[in-house]
Amino acid sequence: MVIIAKILIGLVAIEHCYILWLEMFAWTTKAPKIFKGLKKELFEPTEALAAQQGLSNGFLAAGLIWSLLIKNHAWSLYVSVFFLSCVIIAGIYGGLKVGRSFFYIQAIPAILALIAVHL
Repeated sequence: MVIIAKILIGLVAIEHCYILWLEMFAWTTKAPKIFKGLKKELFEPTEALAAQQGLSNGFLAAGLIWSLLIKNHAWSLYVSVFFLSCVIIAGIYGGLKVGRSFFYIQAIPAILALIAVHL
């Protein structure tokens, strides 16, 4: 189960690296194709705001990657639980305030990883 947990943590980290790239570097080019609920004219004026969000997602990814590199099992567990919990909370909040898809895309994979970490 440890390997499955690490794979799931890695997938959540990769997802957040993608979100970092999308929000920091591709907000005005690729993001309009993904965030179809936003009017196209909003992407340009919100570029700096999106970049800030992308940076926050990068910190989540960094924490999850860090948890995979820690040799001490207990500390690896504590760090992964903390960062997975942060992702879950962000996904729940996004699901409530922005749209259900945020919950499914962000929170569900982190919830599955958190379950695997505890098994």
